[in-house]
Amino acid sequence: MKMVVAYVDPDKFDEIREDLLELGFVSISVLNASGSTPEPTVTGTYRGAKLERHLRPKARIELVVADDASATVVEAITGAGGERTFVTVSPVEEAYPEALVKSLAGTAGLT
Repeated sequence: MKMVVAYVDPDKFDEIREDLLELGFVSISVLNASGSTPEPTVTGTYRGAKLERHLRPKARIELVVADDASATVVEAITGAGGERTFVTVSPVEEAYPEALVKSLAGTAGLT
């Protein structure tokens, strides 16, 4: 099994989610995250003071999938996520609860 973790723009999440659901990946974890990128700093004013934001909002998407499905998931995420998407794939030695893993065996999610 592989764990796919992606950081994407929150505006792109709905499109990515729809693509993953169409492919049969229904177990998706999503967290709000912030990231510092080399993009220009967003500036604005707050109560008359100049404000610089160095952190950008991101959505962190996590999926545990079968080894042979990881490339499909990465393609779906990067295809819909655009150029500001960061994806990692890591091996998963074991997953618990075992009953859930066995119930998902043979589906698009886990084998």
